[in-house]
Amino acid sequence: MTCKILSLATCRFRLLLIPTCLIAMLFASCACKDHDRKDLPDSGAGSPPTSRGAGLRKVRLMPYWVTSSQFSGYYVGIEKGIFRKHGIDLEVLPFDPFRSTTNEIANGHADFALLWLVNAIQLRSMGIDIVNIAQFSARSSLMLLAKKSSGIRKISDLNGKKVAIWSGFELQSRALFSKYNLDVTTITIGSTNTLFLLDGADLINANWFDEYHAILNSGYDANELVPFFFADYGLNFPEDGIYCLSEKTRSDPGLCHDFVQAALESWRYAFDHPDEALDIVIRTARKENHPVNRSHQHWMLSHYRELYIPKGQTEINTLLLKKDYDNVSGIILTSKLIHRIIPYDSFYMPFGSMKHSELPMTKSSGK
Repeated sequence: MTCKILSLATCRFRLLLIPTCLIAMLFASCACKDHDRKDLPDSGAGSPPTSRGAGLRKVRLMPYWVTSSQFSGYYVGIEKGIFRKHGIDLEVLPFDPFRSTTNEIANGHADFALLWLVNAIQLRSMGIDIVNIAQFSARSSLMLLAKKSSGIRKISDLNGKKVAIWSGFELQSRALFSKYNLDVTTITIGSTNTLFLLDGADLINANWFDEYHAILNSGYDANELVPFFFADYGLNFPEDGIYCLSEKTRSDPGLCHDFVQAALESWRYAFDHPDEALDIVIRTARKENHPVNRSHQHWMLSHYRELYIPKGQTEINTLLLKKDYDNVSGIILTSKLIHRIIPYDSFYMPFGSMKHSELPMTKSSGK
């Protein structure tokens, strides 16, 4: 495999949120002493913390992208009072390209983070002691997308082509190129599809729930595009999981348990009330001056439901299966993207094994 790398990501929006080094700093800093977090009340289980409401624990969550329906459960849970009902005063850290993400992470402003499994495995391999406490996504939504007019029809046609890949999300693509011994040139991009639309790249990576739909909205019909879903090529890497430092599961297991329970309830509400969820997401995004399109956000939410509650299931399955962990770890180890595999039992600490906090519950503001 030959993989040449170019970079056009001068703004590197996605790289601001989940590059390996910055997320590593996030979790390393969360292990700081209390005097390093004077702006936050203690969320330890030893003494009930306080926040804006009695008994509420201040918690900050770091997503890996801008405000959108892919995180709607958390915004809905805040507005409907679901997290407060579980004793949590949640803040979702907003994306801001002009704010120093490095400083935000170094200050220990995140208690939990949302990560793709492959990125989390790489972090753990580097020595960052993070653990998965709930795996909401059970399959990959990622694809490489080509235009039919390019003549690309099969995976071997990628040889000699230019592929646009988001900063911070290269691992799955590099594993694919390694597995099929493909000679490609990767172009590092930020959040835009423009390079692909203007034929500056032959292929682009895209999520089924996001960029694929955006490209359709740019004027292409589905029959004019050739998708290569990673899952169809043996790289079905589960995506969204909830992570924290392993120390937090020991010092405050109740908070870990309550956070996941509140997240589950919030996502159920969002899926059961999609129009209300869209209103909340759009309102939140606009407060952050982030442009959103309701049609696109609707597509995203409906496809996220299919990712979180696949056909044959009625609820979100929070389990990280050992076979999925072993598959992802083994592939990226073989591709020389990590140098060691952490035992499954050390990486996955299910929230269900943790006792919930004995805190007075507040009433939800939901109807």
